[in-house]
Amino acid sequence: MKYSPLITKILALGAALLLSPTSYASQPLAAEAGTTNEAAKRPVIYQVFTRVFSNQNTHNQPWGTVEQNGSGKFNDINDAALASIADLGVTHIWYTGILHHASVTDHSALGLKLDDPDVVKGRAGSPYAIRDYYNVNPDLAVNPAERLAEFTALVKRSQRHGLKVIIDLVPNHVARDYHSYSQPEGVKDFGENDDKTKAYAIDNNFYYATEKPFEVPLWRDDYQVLGGESHPAADGKFTEVPAKWTGNGSRNARPDMNDWYETVKLNYGVRLDGSYDFPSLPEHLRQASWQQHYAFWQGKKIPDTWVKFNQIAQYWLALGVDGFRFDVAELVPVEFWSYLNSSIKHSQSDAFLLAEVYQPELFRDYLQLGKMDYLYNKVDLYDSLKAVIRAEAKPDTLVETIERNLDIDAAMVNFLENHDEQRIAHPDFAGSAEKALPAMTVSATVGNGPVMLYFAQEVGEAALKDAGFGKASRTTIFDYWGLESMQGWINEGQFDGAGLSAKQQSLRSQYQQLLKASQHPALQGHYQDLHSTNLQQDNYDPQVFSFARWHGDARAVVLANFTDSSKTISVKLPASLIKTWQLAPGRYALKNLLSTQMQSQAQLTVGAGKAKISLTLPSYGSQILIMPAAQ
Repeated sequence: MKYSPLITKILALGAALLLSPTSYASQPLAAEAGTTNEAAKRPVIYQVFTRVFSNQNTHNQPWGTVEQNGSGKFNDINDAALASIADLGVTHIWYTGILHHASVTDHSALGLKLDDPDVVKGRAGSPYAIRDYYNVNPDLAVNPAERLAEFTALVKRSQRHGLKVIIDLVPNHVARDYHSYSQPEGVKDFGENDDKTKAYAIDNNFYYATEKPFEVPLWRDDYQVLGGESHPAADGKFTEVPAKWTGNGSRNARPDMNDWYETVKLNYGVRLDGSYDFPSLPEHLRQASWQQHYAFWQGKKIPDTWVKFNQIAQYWLALGVDGFRFDVAELVPVEFWSYLNSSIKHSQSDAFLLAEVYQPELFRDYLQLGKMDYLYNKVDLYDSLKAVIRAEAKPDTLVETIERNLDIDAAMVNFLENHDEQRIAHPDFAGSAEKALPAMTVSATVGNGPVMLYFAQEVGEAALKDAGFGKASRTTIFDYWGLESMQGWINEGQFDGAGLSAKQQSLRSQYQQLLKASQHPALQGHYQDLHSTNLQQDNYDPQVFSFARWHGDARAVVLANFTDSSKTISVKLPASLIKTWQLAPGRYALKNLLSTQMQSQAQLTVGAGKAKISLTLPSYGSQILIMPAAQ
């Protein structure tokens, strides 16, 4: 769920819900790298916005219906598609927009109630306004009545290609008109047993603005529901008595149009004054195992919403998914995550758990106490890299950003695009996909954690056209739409890239080289900044960023040129690194992992206690140079 432009407002609204009863000191998480070349494989995540990914319809009418603009299907993601994704170097595939969410499309033939367009964003709807947690989006199935079977077939198909499957869970909120038609026997709907006369009760699933009915937001002059198209239900009304709190924490019966008005906030046992109606985690559990966290919660009184959400997670694990990406995890108390994640691990110990957390001061709480495996590295590395790409900051700002989270770097997921962020090639970001290649090299090699790619990033998708709800620069998540860039790769189901331009094919090849190179053992261990120590050298350039990586006797130097001109430079290695790497005197031609050729121009000279690398970096060029073995 995107909320960067509104983050100050939202966090202010939800501040009481985020406060933890204990102040936790930061403690390191990452273990020291070993002394051999046996390094763990880095997860490489490929995010697929499923509705758009495989849509081959080229009509693309703004606010268009599914009949006009089409929708990608589970079955479209065939063996050829999955083989091409795996060949890119991907290990995990994150299918976004899977769960049944509110939309304006009529699925009454399935016995499903129509959604009200006054509380739906776009025509296809937000994938983060879930209306039934126990089924999938009917738009994504060739036979909507068999949609769940088509999805589970996709899960198995993906796994046959070595891809672990991640889906979204959205614990903070659900669609305004949530109702499950598919829940297992004995499972109660959210809100089914709520006492609506109370603004808060521990076993209520929602918060209520008691005695006040919900009112549709007042729209700005430049916005009309469905783009102004006439629709019998688009009447500026939606019946909800009493009004529920809105997903971002607004308690107003009439939320602002910039609030998450299409969603309602779930109650996790945080009272109206911000105090907690559940046990606090003792400090000793900070470094405890998931097994100890699981044991802690046994026999304790917990809010009903916790139980319901664990039922949801267990349901999807039983259907074969390998893990979850948790939307706006920081808007839900860390104690709940301890309970949920330890329960998930109890069922599936290798489940992949990734959280969207934007407040760096909460990172270690959600990892150590919330038992997350991974967190977004958005408000830190992504923001810093974007500023460097746009020439709003110098590469030396990256040094502090990287070192700030070295203790948890193995848990941070690095990326340059996702469904919330602008496309690199859009003029509002960089205007050119190639400008981001040095940043992508840094993102994929600087830490020990996963790296993530958003579909069509590798072919330079620019998101230039407005699709309906919202303005272009991000690929729409609210509308039915197709991407010409992806259609060139799909090539009528062959997924061979035959419809791409030579430039797009070259870009994809560079991404493939980088993602595969990111698995080199040298890039899975220690990190040392080289940029700061070389800034005062005459033959270095401040627009080049450099650092060293090593694991046992596998050693590498990474260099990235953030400018549109070639740079001929020398990079000196500090004496401590020469000693650690045991570099013998001599001259060495270094292999660049981002090229199929030995780079004879990249020379390492060692002698008299000094070592330097001399080379030329092309514009926006990067090299991952492998050092000689210790003598």
